[in-house]
Amino acid sequence: MSTILLKIENNIAFITLNRPEVFNSFNREMALLLQETLDSCAGNDAVRAIVITGSGKAFCAGQDLKEVTTPELNPGFRKILEEHYNPIIERIRTIEKPIVAAVNGVAAGAGANIALACDIVVASEVASFIQAFSKIGLIPDSAGTFFLPRLIGFQKASALMMLGDKVSAVEAFNIGMIYKFYPVAFFEEEVLKMAVTLSKMPTHALALTKKLLNRSMSNNLQEQLAMESDLQIDASSSNDYQEGVNAFMEKRIPEFKGN
Repeated sequence: MSTILLKIENNIAFITLNRPEVFNSFNREMALLLQETLDSCAGNDAVRAIVITGSGKAFCAGQDLKEVTTPELNPGFRKILEEHYNPIIERIRTIEKPIVAAVNGVAAGAGANIALACDIVVASEVASFIQAFSKIGLIPDSAGTFFLPRLIGFQKASALMMLGDKVSAVEAFNIGMIYKFYPVAFFEEEVLKMAVTLSKMPTHALALTKKLLNRSMSNNLQEQLAMESDLQIDASSSNDYQEGVNAFMEKRIPEFKGN
C-alpha cells in the first residue's frame, strides 16, 4: 500500500500520510512521495485547495527512528533534512494554493512542524503537538525554530522545544498555535467544509496573500507596503476581482475561477 494517499474531489486534493502502523512517521520513501504528490497538486489546475492529514490514530510522529538506527537504511541526517524535510516545507510555503493541515492525532517532531508550516492548521480535540527532539538529544528542524516562535512567542516556543511538553489541541488553540479544534465526531465534516470554502474562494488572491505573508517574515514596513501595492495591482487585474465586484453589485454569490 502506498505511503501517501491522494484523493481529488470537487477541486480539493486530500493528501493522507499513510504509515499508520508507525504513526505515519517518515521514511525516505514517504518523504519523497509527499514531495511528488505536492508537485502534482501544484501543477493540477483542477486542484484549488489541499488538505494534509494522517491515517489511523496519528497525524505524523516525525522521523521513523528505525530507519536512522538501521545502518543499511539510514540516509544520514544531512540527506534527511536537505532531501526530505526542507523540500517539503519549501513546497508547502511556495505552492500557490491554500494548504490545510488537518491534525487528526499526535503530531510530533517533524510531523508537528510540517503541520505548523501549512496555511491553516486545524485539529481534532484528541490531537496533540510535541516538539519531541530534545527527548532524544536533537534540535527542532523542519522550520520549527522559524514558525513556532512567530506563532506563539519566543519564550513559550523556547520552553516547548527545550522541555518537549505535549500540547493538547485545546492549549494549542488557546496559545495561537492553531486556528481551530473540533470534536472528533465533527472533525472530518468541519475540515471538508473549510476545504470547500477555500476551493470556492478567489485562489489567485489567496496565493498573493500567501506570498505577502511569506515575505512579511523578513521585510521591513516600507518593503511590505511596496509589495502590497504591487500585488494589489495584480489582484485587481484578475478576472476573480471583476467577478467579485459584479457579484456584489448584483447581490449574488460569486463564482471564482482562480485567475
